[in-house]
Amino acid sequence: MLARRFPGSIESRSSWVAASITLAILSFSYGAPLIVVVGLKPIAASLQTDRSVVALAASLVWLGTGLGGILMGRIADRIGMRQVAIFGAAMTALGLAVSAIGESWSLVLGSAVLIGFLGNSAHFPPLVTYVSRWFDRRRGTAVALISSGQYIAGVVWPTVFEHGIDAFGWQATMVGFAVVITAAIVPLALFLRPPPPPVRTEGSAAHLRRRAQALRLQPNLVQALLCAASFLCCVPMAMPAGHLVAFCSDLGIPAAQGAAMLSVLLGCAFISRMFWGWLTDRIGGLAAVFAGSACQALAIAAFTVTQSEAGLFAVSAAYGLGFSGIIPAYVVAIRDLFPSAEASWRVPTLLFTGMSGMAFGGWFAGALYDHFGFYAPAYGAGALFNLANLTVIGFLLARQARQSRLRAVIPA
Repeated sequence: MLARRFPGSIESRSSWVAASITLAILSFSYGAPLIVVVGLKPIAASLQTDRSVVALAASLVWLGTGLGGILMGRIADRIGMRQVAIFGAAMTALGLAVSAIGESWSLVLGSAVLIGFLGNSAHFPPLVTYVSRWFDRRRGTAVALISSGQYIAGVVWPTVFEHGIDAFGWQATMVGFAVVITAAIVPLALFLRPPPPPVRTEGSAAHLRRRAQALRLQPNLVQALLCAASFLCCVPMAMPAGHLVAFCSDLGIPAAQGAAMLSVLLGCAFISRMFWGWLTDRIGGLAAVFAGSACQALAIAAFTVTQSEAGLFAVSAAYGLGFSGIIPAYVVAIRDLFPSAEASWRVPTLLFTGMSGMAFGGWFAGALYDHFGFYAPAYGAGALFNLANLTVIGFLLARQARQSRLRAVIPA
């Protein structure tokens, strides 16, 4: 056992080893849904179906991950993270193989049930909880780091998949990546050890309850508003990520450049995530959500009026820099407002509504494209969803500011 760095802390070098292994697992796991994103246009043509059907398959991965994550988190507590991670790798590989059969039903089944509900759900939500149990001093930094696995996947895999689809077809690319998933994640999962027992508590239940009621609203109403806001901001969040390559192709920009834009978008998100974590620690979860959502709204509105290749690269970079800290800031807001003992169900519920928004947003953009024949209405609708999100978060921020003023005038 490696020595602990701080007396009375559970953190050690082993904590960062666990975080590094988790980051590597998520960097592979999050690659699986991107094949459908990169290959949306050729897959729709091959299956002779609308883009909205293929977009639905990609969207249902998010919905399945959010819903299955609640179940997989409980299973991981019972049998251990190692077994759950290996199971998730097997299901993701099977889902890719089923999706590659070449029928619309197999694409939806493989994506929604196998890759989403049973595959990625066994990695992202349970692994976040797993890593958080290795840290007590720098938990936020560690969680921000491992959550960046999605962005590493976004930088690395789109270009690989674009070349694979161009050279071998989308079905062979899916089967090939199924082999990669199995060969990479299973050995990594074998190194996942049980986390150390906690050595201290976070504070009294009464103190945490006062924090939960800080907005002078019923706690479950605050939870519902946060979940609604999460859904509203994740609808537009899914649109560029799910349709950028196809959008570029429609504008006459080569698919390779579209895939590169997606990599730039997610690469900028990876770079800026640690900054957003730093900012969240200083201004609070709700304020960070508002700031990130405002940046996202401006960037998605820019997609409606930008058609040049250079302009789209710039907008993609700005979008990535803006949206990356929103979801971690929601988690911090939950921890700020509610007792720690309630986080085990409040955080997964919030993540589920956010992923539901991602699922709806990806499908909704495809449906609007099928109806209008171009993407501007989809991006415009995304901006409206973002404005609704800012309204909800603005209301909660106003309540929080009012309570802060009252506490300053009338000390507790």
